[in-house]
Amino acid sequence: MRAMPLPVGERVYQLKVTLRRIRPPIWRRLQVRGDTTLGQLNRYLQVAMGWWNSHLHLFRIGRTECRQPDPEEDMFWEIKAQDENAAVLEEVVRAAKARFRYVYDFGDHWEHEIVVEKILPLADGVRYPVCLAGQRACPPEDCGGPVGYGELLQALGDPDHPEHDSWTEWVGGTFDAEELDLDELNRRLRSPDTYTEWED
Repeated sequence: MRAMPLPVGERVYQLKVTLRRIRPPIWRRLQVRGDTTLGQLNRYLQVAMGWWNSHLHLFRIGRTECRQPDPEEDMFWEIKAQDENAAVLEEVVRAAKARFRYVYDFGDHWEHEIVVEKILPLADGVRYPVCLAGQRACPPEDCGGPVGYGELLQALGDPDHPEHDSWTEWVGGTFDAEELDLDELNRRLRSPDTYTEWED
């Protein structure tokens, strides 16, 4: 017997978010409500991955781009994109196993692949969003994208590297590429103060 579809607004999307062109991979497994807007999802991704929401971003779903509207930029570039604040996850990504992209910082071009692993019913007693698992720390902001990040790690890992001291100072003394504190990540995901600091 065919299962009845879950009602709108009562779905949970389990997403695996992987930062592309980085090895070993940097990834997070998130559960978010299906009625989350892409604008809200951007905020959750920023926290989960470890970014600071200080650059532009966009979602690419098939041939559609969704992002935060900027009337002046849209007029200058004649960009046609949907407003991410009006795009609801369960309306624009309808099926499990679907894939879409999230790009953060158009200069460094951090491209994330997002896979809908499962669509589940809301669970009693669970506060969404929640990060279930992940691996490795987020690269520092403004380090030059995947190529620059590789160069950063090489310099930090070699005391004889000519740029070791300057990069060590730039990252604030230490940087552990393997560190991921899930408890702290989830605390920030659920704290309104995390998002208040990004308000215009």
